[in-house]
Amino acid sequence: ADVIDVSISGKPGDYRFSVTVSSPDTGCAQYADWWEVVSADGRLVYRRVLLHSHSGEQPFTRSGGPVDVQADEVVIVRGHMNGTGYGGSGLKGSVSSDFAITDIAGDFGADLAQQDPLPTGCAF
Repeated sequence: ADVIDVSISGKPGDYRFSVTVSSPDTGCAQYADWWEVVSADGRLVYRRVLLHSHSGEQPFTRSGGPVDVQADEVVIVRGHMNGTGYGGSGLKGSVSSDFAITDIAGDFGADLAQQDPLPTGCAF
């Protein structure tokens, strides 16, 4: 799942992220099941669980929050696919600066895939 855009509103410690994801969704067997905000040192800051496939809506945008970061705190926004895990491109930046496409090492924060909140299933 590629994170291709992020827009942010709110205030420090209480931001709302609107994240646009492009993913090869085909249905419940293959879909983007979350996007997340990760600190530069690999700590999960926020995760927006996606409850169903967006095979008929690509790319798609979903919002979430509150995201507890400061305006100048650098974070990575990335997506996750059920079955295949992390991959694709993400965005790196801060609220006070622009976000830019970044390559994310395959092992960066890989253990976060086991951390709550996690999807409980796929609606459709």
